[in-house]
Amino acid sequence: MNRPDGPPSAANYDTGIDTILIAAPGAPDRLTVALTALQGRIVGRRDWRAGFDDHATPHVIAVEAGGVDPAMLAERLPEIVEQAAKLRAGLVVALGVDEIDVVAAATLGGSTRLLVDPTVGDCVAAIVVAAEAARIPTGVFDVHRETDGTRLERLNTEVARIAEALARLTRAEIESDVPAAPIVGDRTSRYGAPPALTEPSAADVRRAIRARRLRDQFFGAMLFEDPGWDMLLDLYAAELERGRVSVSSLCIAAAVAPTTALRWIARMTDTGLFERRPDLLDRRRAFMVLSDRASEAMRGYIVATRGADLRIP
Repeated sequence: MNRPDGPPSAANYDTGIDTILIAAPGAPDRLTVALTALQGRIVGRRDWRAGFDDHATPHVIAVEAGGVDPAMLAERLPEIVEQAAKLRAGLVVALGVDEIDVVAAATLGGSTRLLVDPTVGDCVAAIVVAAEAARIPTGVFDVHRETDGTRLERLNTEVARIAEALARLTRAEIESDVPAAPIVGDRTSRYGAPPALTEPSAADVRRAIRARRLRDQFFGAMLFEDPGWDMLLDLYAAELERGRVSVSSLCIAAAVAPTTALRWIARMTDTGLFERRPDLLDRRRAFMVLSDRASEAMRGYIVATRGADLRIP
């Protein structure tokens, strides 16, 4: 079915999206307003203490977590995630910055869409994408056409990738103008051994992170957004320091909006680069670490970079 290009609207998605809404009394109504704009049907309303029944079969489970007690979130979210998977429903969770760690501990990755302090427009887009992922059998969505949310995400990724490539080229041009240091001796030819390559240090990685943030001060943060690499650097530095990184801290390291950071964390986790480790002392929190594969790749890359007398970008 052909449809005009443009942002999601009630005209595009007017057959209704069946949704279970979970929210506390007096919670923000951003999800409700978004569903109304989409002419969606709320087939069930639950507060945080109510359980599920087997009668509703929603396309989306929309959860308002903002301002909910952390203990309640930690207790109920795993059940909600399990129910969404059982019903093959998309899961959209609206939350505040203070809820990032406890929500991410239970819901990060997979098909869950986490929205930090979202606008109604953000909720509309997330519900539409979640409903399409659930493969609504109404013919409303054209599976041969890229969704607006997917297209925007892809364009953002491509812009960041191009910007980083341009930055690397610029650095290479600048460095090529610097006179080479005099060669004191070729140890390879003298002793038949390759040059010694020192192991990466946390200080080296932290210097690279500081240089990236310094760049943002002069050119603006939007131009050089590269959250995946920023988070890889931060987690690798923490690994070398034997430190732990919470999800909320990793969102800060990503240097993008929290919702964008959580989407990247979920993507990196799903692709096997990041791993989530529960806090054994507090189930409301989880820590992020590099997988063994990602850790070895970071080590190899940094050693190779230093061996070629290059800076960590």
